[in-house]
Order: sequence, then structure tokens, then C-alpha cells
Amino acid sequence: MIPESLKKVMEHYEAPQRELVEKAYKYAIKELEGQQRGNGKPFIEHPLGVALIVANEIGLMHEAVAAVFLHEATRGKDEQLEEISKEYSREIITMVEGLNKISGITPKDTKLQAENYRKLIVSYSKDPRVTLIKLADRLEIMRNLDIFPKSSIMRKVTETIMLYIPLAHQLGMYNFKSELEDLYFRHSDPENYRAITNKLKATEKDREKLAQEFVRPLEQSLKESGIKYKLKVRTKTAYSIWKKMQKQNVPFEGVFDVFAMRFILDVPLEKEHDYCWEVYSRVTQEYKPDTKRLRDWITNPKPNGYESLHTTVQNKEGAYIEVQIRTARMDDMAENGHASHWSYKGIKSVQGLDEWLKNVKSMLESQEENPYTNAVQTELDEIFVFTPAGDLKQLPKGASVLDFAFNIHSNLGVKCSGARINGKIASIKDELHTGDVVEIMSNKNQKPSADWLKIVVSSKARNRIKAKLKEEEGKLIKLGRELLERRMKNWKMELNDDVLADIAKHYKMKASAEVFLAIYEEKIDLLQLKDFLTNGEQEVEDTPDSKPERTAPKTKSKSSEGDYLIISDKLNNISFTMAKCCNPIFGDDVFGFVSATGGIKIHRISCPNAARLIEKYPYRLQKVKWRQVSNTTQFQTALKVIGDGDASIAAQLIECVTKQDASMRSFNINERRKPGNQTEFVAEIGISVGNNAHLDRVTSALKKIREVKTVLRTSGK
Repeated sequence: MIPESLKKVMEHYEAPQRELVEKAYKYAIKELEGQQRGNGKPFIEHPLGVALIVANEIGLMHEAVAAVFLHEATRGKDEQLEEISKEYSREIITMVEGLNKISGITPKDTKLQAENYRKLIVSYSKDPRVTLIKLADRLEIMRNLDIFPKSSIMRKVTETIMLYIPLAHQLGMYNFKSELEDLYFRHSDPENYRAITNKLKATEKDREKLAQEFVRPLEQSLKESGIKYKLKVRTKTAYSIWKKMQKQNVPFEGVFDVFAMRFILDVPLEKEHDYCWEVYSRVTQEYKPDTKRLRDWITNPKPNGYESLHTTVQNKEGAYIEVQIRTARMDDMAENGHASHWSYKGIKSVQGLDEWLKNVKSMLESQEENPYTNAVQTELDEIFVFTPAGDLKQLPKGASVLDFAFNIHSNLGVKCSGARINGKIASIKDELHTGDVVEIMSNKNQKPSADWLKIVVSSKARNRIKAKLKEEEGKLIKLGRELLERRMKNWKMELNDDVLADIAKHYKMKASAEVFLAIYEEKIDLLQLKDFLTNGEQEVEDTPDSKPERTAPKTKSKSSEGDYLIISDKLNNISFTMAKCCNPIFGDDVFGFVSATGGIKIHRISCPNAARLIEKYPYRLQKVKWRQVSNTTQFQTALKVIGDGDASIAAQLIECVTKQDASMRSFNINERRKPGNQTEFVAEIGISVGNNAHLDRVTSALKKIREVKTVLRTSGK
């Protein structure tokens, strides 16, 4: 019985072609009998899914579809391939051979640097259609990645970012590229993926309104020109937004081109350029253009055939909008690459396909540079390096040995003293490149310095170094305070907030911490300080440039919730509570949700429930933001700590938390057995912290305990 999915594949072909596809399918059914996917369903679902993409989304001929089924039936079975070579054309067998060979090369086997990349490319280049089939194969896998065991998911997403996304980009297949990027992002960084997709949903109505307001003043002008057009609102993928946030070091709200207005013109081929520039002229007459962001890929198309006119304009309210202008032909090419010429819309000729496949083959055979590695580094601004054990690490382009050490473990980064790169001794500041094998060297006496911040480029390394420097500074501040307290006790004086404020003002310092640090470092002479404290009031009054005292109260009471959250100015006297499902703390990215009881619940944007609330109840969302929180405000949160050993570590965990000035609310620890009769502990710790930076310090301190393997933030319900 022929499944419905196969019928959808074969509807493109004539009777003899359908017979060939059906024959290959039945052979695959026989050879794959009893094999299952991770979800327990027959494995034949995979080649059926690939065949649908090959036929319907790419538009390849029936030979390629037959090759999909024969590849899955014969992979790892050379004798089977030899057997069927008598029944199928050499063209089909060549594709099957290429697919089988490529299936044996995976980045996890990889010491896969340049040599194996070259082998992979040569395997593709024997018949360029193999490249397209492999892209379809990978897309089907990524669409169904949830059915795979966790142990193989990261390997597959790594392969995708290293090989298949750059390949789709190189071939101009942007639909494939965008979908693969978002699927990669969803599985490699689920929390940030969830946060960005939730923000896209939450701001959808704002974008729709901006789009309507944008086109309204242009409608009459374009109508008068006689140009027929369609307008599309294209929103960037979550992955593209995340990359821009990282590259520009801005929050979601700082990405100006989250969406673009796309004009798709219905014009004759010979008038394409004139009409595109005519629309550009009318848009820039109405809105202020940013000439630095004009991209003319109509006059000079990209090497992969991409044609379009891009610019960025600013409306009267100051909002930036990306505008893309292209014809229907250009849009078809931009969305689907040259596949747009091969679709089976009654066209029997495959001349466009043949010509483009020759170009693909030429690109793949190029020995000048590795197009995939270049695409990864140029498009994604990332490099991929290996540990001596063969584990792959992804880092920003320009990353140093120090970045790599912090990527492996914060404690290793702190103690890093150098490395061996491909067997050669290197310093902590040496830059890494894709394919390097890096072995970190450490020294227990090593300590971070402020100069390290000039060496690293990754946010993880930078944040950990800052935290460590702050931790060291905190120790010095504590010593400075103790020294001042002892001296003032000897002077029969009381140290309180008012006195500290006067000292800070006298020495032109912003905070008491600066005072304590300066005292420890002997930048403040204690005898002069004593003299100031004895006669300081008169001195302050007589100073010409002294400023009036601050009006803040001298004593602080516990802050109410209204002290640290600002809700829309349109709402007054609305109570709010922190959602128990995610327990937000000061500094988290948050939103408000109007509950059925009339109050507002504050959720983290990455809360597991956020997507459902944003999608189902957008009218109940409320924008909120933090105001400066008082020093006494505390937020409740929880951590789950997992590590090797037994419950006897409890005292060490509690001491570690309290040393970070976090208030302990609850503590529970259990033991469990691991394979090999090893013991593992799981501790659930409820704490109160001042903000998310405070929580980061607690987390960092716990991770430094030798036995601790994982520290997770939980809801603490």
C-alpha cells in the first residue's frame, strides 16, 4: 500500500517515473523492516520525509527521490549497493554512493579538520544533487530532533551549524538556512530561544501597527506610479536577532531591524531595475534614509544570484525600518535559491537546474578556500575548536586561549596559565582558529587581573573575570572596613551611614565601598581622616563648591514592592506579586500578566509559562521595568545543586551560600546511586538575594566547590 506522503511525492512525475520511485521505496521498505526511529515509529518515515522535501521544497527529479530510498536501504551494506547497481542507472547509483560515503563522516569523529572537510566536499562534488539531498536530509532530522536521545542531539546541532547552515547560505537557499538556524538555536540555547520568541510574540501587534502606519502615506504615491506590488512584513528569525544582540552588545529592544517591509513588484523583466529604483525614490521622499545602510544587489547581485535593493529609513517618531525592494522573480530566487527554476509547474525542461548544478560543482571543487569554513566564520562570526578528547567547543571569532579555558569551566579559566595549541606551547592571549586542538595548562597560584578583560572576547569569560575581580575587591573592601571600624573604636567614634556619607563626600567618592578600598590601599591617610571627622562639619560648610546634602532619609526601612518595579503610568494602585513558577529577581528580563483576581503577576520572559501566556492572552500583558532597588530589598529564588559524593557536603554548601551574604530560606539534600555504584547528591536550596548579579555570585561560588558538577536556577515551588 502506498502511503499518502509518497503519493504527494509522485504526483509531480509521469507514469514511468512514478514506477521507478515506487520500486526504490518498496526495496527500502524490505531492507529497513523492523528498524525504528527514536519515537518508536518505523524508520521508513525518515526517507519518506526527505523525499517530500527533495520533491516538493527543492523540486529535484525522480532520480534524486529514488536515490534517497536506495541510500537508506544500502548504507553500510556495500554488497547491497553492488546488487542494485544492475537495476538502476549509473546516475542514481553515483548519488547513492556519495550519500553513503558522507554518512560515515561526522564532526564528532572529527579530528575532522581541513583534510576531512576536503573529503566531505569531494564526496559532494561527484554529483551536486547529493549536496541538495543532504540538506533535505538534515532539515528532516532537525524538524524531528525531539525524537532523538539527548546524547546525540548536541552532535547533530553541531553538525548543522558547522556544515549545513553555511552550505545553505552558500547556495542561496535562504528558506532552508533560516529554518535550520532557528532549529539549531532552539536546541542549543533553549532559554534564550524561548526569551526571544516570547518577545517576538509580545511585540507582534506593535510591529503590525508600525507596518500599517509606514505604508499608509505611500499608497497613493505608488498607485499613481502604476506599479503593481505586494507588501510583505518579514520578521527576522530568533537566531538572527540573537546574533545581532551578541555582535552589537544590545538587548532585544536595541535591534532596529527586527522586521523589514518588503515590496514585491509585478513588472516586466526589462523594467525590473527602473521600477525598483522608482519605488526606492518614493520611499525615501517620504522617509529619511540612512545612506550608509543602502545595499544595491540589483546592479551587482551576490555570487549565489541574490538580487534585491535594501535600505533603512526613519519615520517621524524616530523608529528605524528596514525596506527591501525586489521583483516577484527576485523574491522567488531569494527564498528558494535556484530551486525556484526547477519547480514542477508544468515545466518539463531542467535546463536551469543543469546550469546551476554545474556552478555548484565548480564551487565545491574549488581548492582556493574552504567555502563552508569561510561561511561559518564570515556569516556567524564564530570558530570551532577541540579539546584533546575530541569534544567540540563553539567560541566567538577572535577568541583567545583564555576564552577557551573559561568555556570549559570557570575554575579552569581562573587558574589558566597557558595552553598547547596543536601540540605547541601558547600564552593565554594567543588567538584560536577553527580546527585547533587546545589543551589548557593551569597553575593553582594564578589569579585574574584587570588586563585579562583586554584579552577575552566572549561574554562568559568577561563576566566571570569581572565577578572574580569583584570578589577579590570585596575581600579588600571588607578588610578596609574592619580597619576603619577598629580605628574609630579607638577614637571613641561611631561608624554609621551618615558618617560614611560624609567621608565619601569629602574624598569625592560615590560609595562607601570606595572609601573602604582606599583605606585598605592606604590612599586615605587615617590621621587626616581623624582630623576631618573631628573638624569636618565646619570644613564642609566652608567649602565653596560643596553641594547640599542629599534629601534621602538617613535610615532605610524595608522596601515595599512599589519601590523596585515601575508599572505603566496609566495604572495606579495596582498590586503585584512575583510569579512562583519562575520567581523573578531584580535585574531579570520581566513582563506583567494581569491575573483573574485583578492583581499583576511578574514573570521572567524566559519563564516556561511565558510563551503560552503571550500567545493566548496578549491583551493581559503589561510592560514593567525595574527601578533602582534599595539595599534591603530581597528576592526569593532557588537553586538545585548536583554533584559527586554524599549528603555530608551539606555543611560546605550552606557555608558557601552564607559567605555570599545570601539569606538561607530552605535546604534539602538527597543522595542517589549512579552507574558503577557511585553516589551523587542533589541539594535544593531556597535563598534570598538582592538581584541577579548577587545570584550569579552565589552560583559562581557553589560551582567552585570541587564536588559540584551542576548548579541550576529553579522556581523553588
